[in-house]
Amino acid sequence: MSTSKQSLENSLKQTFEDYRLSGEEKQSLRNLAATLDEEDVRFLKNRAFDLFRHHLFETGCPQANRALQWLERSIKALDGSAAIQPPKSYFSPGEECRRAILDSCHKAKSSIDICVFTISDNRISEALISAHKRGINVRIITDDDKSNDDGSDIDLLIRQGLDVRMDNSTNHMHHKFAVFDKAILLNGSFNWTRSASERNQENILITHHPKAVREFINCFEGLWEKYGGKQ
Repeated sequence: MSTSKQSLENSLKQTFEDYRLSGEEKQSLRNLAATLDEEDVRFLKNRAFDLFRHHLFETGCPQANRALQWLERSIKALDGSAAIQPPKSYFSPGEECRRAILDSCHKAKSSIDICVFTISDNRISEALISAHKRGINVRIITDDDKSNDDGSDIDLLIRQGLDVRMDNSTNHMHHKFAVFDKAILLNGSFNWTRSASERNQENILITHHPKAVREFINCFEGLWEKYGGKQ
């Protein structure tokens, strides 16, 4: 058995030790399944049945009912990755995209990691400053050239104590995404500017999908480290 499959099996076995799949374990299993391909999900389902059969036929079946409940809940969790909250789409011109950003900032509980080309919409900047003041860890990666534009709020955000890093490159840092609480991804064409709301044809997609969120977190952390010595 490969190391990766052994790791998956060990994760499953840990939930079987007390013949009870707690709510937290069920959610963890669902999140894990969302990051796997179909072959690995099938592997976990087969191993769940193997664990149940072993208990049923090899141990005298002392906890048959609880083991059966564990099996049912495990299979539902592995099938339930599709039950993750569906993505939501927003479009501009209009208030949809800006409102999606503002709502996400207001609802953040621990962290906001932002990687955007430019920030010049005062309402968004005020929401970020407010989040920072209530103890949310706000980190911003942005383009150095755009930070010098008239109307840019980057200097204001720095003066207010928010952590900001820039690319300091002849190329552009052109991403437009943010991750909230390490669990929610906001991504799209939308620049965080007034014109993006009022005039431009733009879009935002918000998703809770664990694999997508993790990949964008990895992207952010890589850029955060890369630009750490360039301020």
